[in-house]
Formats: sequence, structure tokens, C-alpha cells
Amino acid sequence: MKTLVWVEHDGTSVKDATLSTVTAASKLGEVHLLVAGHGVGAVAEAAAKIAGVGKVHVADDAAYAHALAENVAPLVAKLMESHDAFLVPATTNGKNIAPRVAALLDVMQISDILSVESEDTFTRPIYAGNAIATVQTKDAKKVISVRGTAFEKVATEGGSGTIEAVDTTGDAGVSTYVGSEIAASERPELTSAKIIVSGGRALGSSEQFHTLIDPLADKLGAGVGASRAAVDAGYAPNDYQVGQTGKIVAPEVYVAVGISGAIQHLAGMKDSKVIVAINKDEDAPIFQVADFGLVGDLFKLVPELTEKL
Repeated sequence: MKTLVWVEHDGTSVKDATLSTVTAASKLGEVHLLVAGHGVGAVAEAAAKIAGVGKVHVADDAAYAHALAENVAPLVAKLMESHDAFLVPATTNGKNIAPRVAALLDVMQISDILSVESEDTFTRPIYAGNAIATVQTKDAKKVISVRGTAFEKVATEGGSGTIEAVDTTGDAGVSTYVGSEIAASERPELTSAKIIVSGGRALGSSEQFHTLIDPLADKLGAGVGASRAAVDAGYAPNDYQVGQTGKIVAPEVYVAVGISGAIQHLAGMKDSKVIVAINKDEDAPIFQVADFGLVGDLFKLVPELTEKL
């Protein structure tokens, strides 16, 4: 069985989400990668070194410079003539491309898989992770998105994949890249951070959020996250949001400050190795999943914790 994995990259390096997807693909069979972009020679070389990769298909065209799904999907559909499964990381871009590929191939997409049981059987979460569904498909071609936190990252060195240029399908002419506003931060990106400090609505304001959360995160070298309630209240920007409608994370340590632990939030962080909760409500649902819990006034406890670190 030949699998094709879409490589998520920033134009110069392969993103971590791809590494977990390669692990999932290796459980299905031979792994081929697709590097689509403009001036992506360095990305292709890095991709070829990923352990277990047999071949790297490179589509170098200005039409793919910004990973517009409307341009990438026809390219993938064409390559699927010689592949059996197409896998993407369940990121914003992956979730944008995969459904279009599935539509072009006239197959049902299998979303957010947690495990590969066999070549045609997978598990995936439903009801915000409260239940795990086992899904079997009879489609000859498979389109799958992979929850990165469910699979170990494959090694970035040790592979010796061959690099092969492929014919591009060009600009589909149905969408145009206008621009992007990307928040710049010296802190680790949430989905790859080993430690995350998240704040909730209990912090009370944007000023209090940053006054309390940022110094603690800086002391720990952590990424900063937030609950949906905190984001909706304007305490933190959208890209901080952790949860079912935000980012799915599984760091080594997750510190939840003033987060009650609504099921939608737990769905995004409950796979963290160690969960630390700080909340004044001892009956808060977050304590049911926490490895360490601290009950008390976060406005006193967090500065004290930051000072002692």
C-alpha cells in the first residue's frame, strides 16, 4: 500500500505536525511525501532525511506558495492515481486541503484519526473525545487527517528518500492570496511546545491575563494558551485558544490557571503528560484530569509560584 503525506512547512523547514503524520502513514505501508510550494528545495532535502520515507514528490510552482487548498487539491488528486491513501496533519491547512481532495476522488474522508487498526480500519474521537469510534472504510482510495498528539513524531534524520519533481497543475484561478497577519512571538508555538501555561476567564481581564500568565510562562520557557472563554472575552488572541475549536496539544506539562475544565477544553489538552490545575473551585472538572491540583486564589498563588521558580 502506497501512502502520500502532505508536508506542512514554512518554506524553509518541515513542521512537527508532519512527523506525527508520517508515523501514522508508516502503519499503512510505503511512505511518500508531497512537498508543494515555491522555492522549496531546502524543504525537500529535509523531508528526504525523515526516517522511513521512500520518496519525496516536489511540486515547485508559485501557485503553491501559500498552500491555497484550491490549487493543492487538484495536484494531490492527480498524484493519487498512483497512491492508495492520502494523509494530512489535522491542522488548519490540512483540514482545508483534505476535504477537497476527498471530493475530487469521490470518497469519504476519515477525520482526526487516533490509531491505525488495519489498512481499512481506524479509530477517531466523537462527542468531544468522550467516545472513540472505530471506523472501517471500503473506499479504494483513502483520505485521512491525523491528530498529531496521538502519534509519536518520527525521527528527522536517518532517512534516505529519493527526491522527484512532479508536474504541477498550476493555478486553479478560483482563489487568490491577499495577505496574512501572523502573530510574532519568541515563545514556543503551541502545538510544538513542551510546556504550556493556559489562562481562563477567571483571570478577569486582558491586563490580568498577561500580568499573571506571561511571567510564569517566561520562567518555564513555555508557550501561552487560553480557554475559549478567555479568548471570547478578549483576554487573549485567537491563536492562543486550546480546545475542541482551537488547537489540540499534548505537551510534557500543561498548567491550567483559572480554567474550570469544560469538556470542549479538555478535548484539546487531556493527552498532556502532566496536567497542573490552579483553581479556587475544588469541584471544578479540571481537577478530574489533573495530576497536580492547587486550590486557592490564583491572584495570590500564581505570582508566588512565579517568584519561587
